Amino acid sequence: MDIEAIVVGSGFGGAVAALRLGQAGVRTLVLERGRRWPIRPSGDTFAPSSSPDRRTAWFRTSWGGRPIERYAGVRDMIEGNGMTATQGAGVGGGSLVYAAFTYQPSREMFRRALGDGIDYDAMDRVFYPRVRAMLKASPIPDDVLAAPCAAGARRFIEQAKAAGFHARRLDMAIDWDIVREEIAGEREPSWIVGEFTTNSGAKNTLDRNYLALAEDAGPVDIRPLHRVTAIAERKGGYRISFEAIDELGAVIARDTVDCRLLFLAAGSIGTSTLLLRARSKGTLGRLGEDVGRWWGGNGDRFVPIAEERRMITGVSFEHLDNPHGPVVVEDTPDVRFVMTCDGVGALRYDPERDDVALEWPADDSAIIAATRASAYTNQILETRNGLPPFATHVTSRTVHPLGGAVIGHVCDSLGRVLGYDGLYVVDGALLPGTSGCANPSLTIAALAERALEQIVHEAR
Repeated sequence: MDIEAIVVGSGFGGAVAALRLGQAGVRTLVLERGRRWPIRPSGDTFAPSSSPDRRTAWFRTSWGGRPIERYAGVRDMIEGNGMTATQGAGVGGGSLVYAAFTYQPSREMFRRALGDGIDYDAMDRVFYPRVRAMLKASPIPDDVLAAPCAAGARRFIEQAKAAGFHARRLDMAIDWDIVREEIAGEREPSWIVGEFTTNSGAKNTLDRNYLALAEDAGPVDIRPLHRVTAIAERKGGYRISFEAIDELGAVIARDTVDCRLLFLAAGSIGTSTLLLRARSKGTLGRLGEDVGRWWGGNGDRFVPIAEERRMITGVSFEHLDNPHGPVVVEDTPDVRFVMTCDGVGALRYDPERDDVALEWPADDSAIIAATRASAYTNQILETRNGLPPFATHVTSRTVHPLGGAVIGHVCDSLGRVLGYDGLYVVDGALLPGTSGCANPSLTIAALAERALEQIVHEAR
């Protein structure tokens, strides 16, 4: 074999795999399609949301109605039939573009999403805390919440209370000392004005913890701008085909590499695409018909609100006894962000395009019920606070694509692909379209920590 282990992707699952394999002395290659995004002292790593440019989007020529140069930007948008999914592209994956919410679902909601096959007590006692410690996640401190840039969050807390809900501060993967420097004018405002891609370094993205430690561990090689195109079973392992690209998308080299252990962590859509393509072409011909199924957007709903750009604070409330279905509402810039438990769509392989198509059945009864649940909670909030009713309720996009290689159908509870020794899924593809009314990053990483602990033990 060329190398012992390959990790495809460097988001919340891939970063965990890279570090734990490296610490175990396993020679590991990480292939990441996106580029590196180091935070520079000049404070201009990412484009501001108000002025998108080529850094904003992954090989698109427009964003938000504005023309941009085609480039290996940080956000990838996948437009499907009835649903649009947005995900990160770069070393650090989704952590580069997410809101840093580090949200542990309740026991009840975890069980609702993942059943009884995973011990919640062990997750609660060992793996969730392990990830939070690595991300240095903590709730917003009192002094930061009292700052002018958090006025919107304070309003949200009061509105939730008036509506009969209990708002709480979620753990955030944020360096609050850097936020304090932004507030004091010692750094250019970034996090405090609601920039999800954060130029100040306030956000503890994966390239600055898990992945940095993985490279320091020794036998881990992270290669940006390397796009995996195919995987195939080989005697004793797997062969990976990939393209090296430049920042404008031109292919500068094509090659293959063999490995004994293969970890798929390219995001739910990327991982599912590789598996569906391999099944169709016969290179992983024993994969079953469940690949691509149980795909969903974590029940994401967006209720736009007319307020100033402001800090992302991690303030949220739960409405789990909503008669139409459980709901969580988070305070974010420009929108009330809602998570529900709705129905699921599917990813279908299209041989003519050699790619997948995303199918989202908007008329599914579970999806309709989840939308009704979101509307019901928002109506309570607005009615009891005398707020104008929401004019728009966006249900056709997600920032949390999940599913396609789901636990219990395609993989076991450790992400081992059924019928294939040494092939693992360690990203959001494992989750059945939902992470239990919670932002999924913490659960994805905790499941990866749980899996790698056992996999590394078996590999020794």
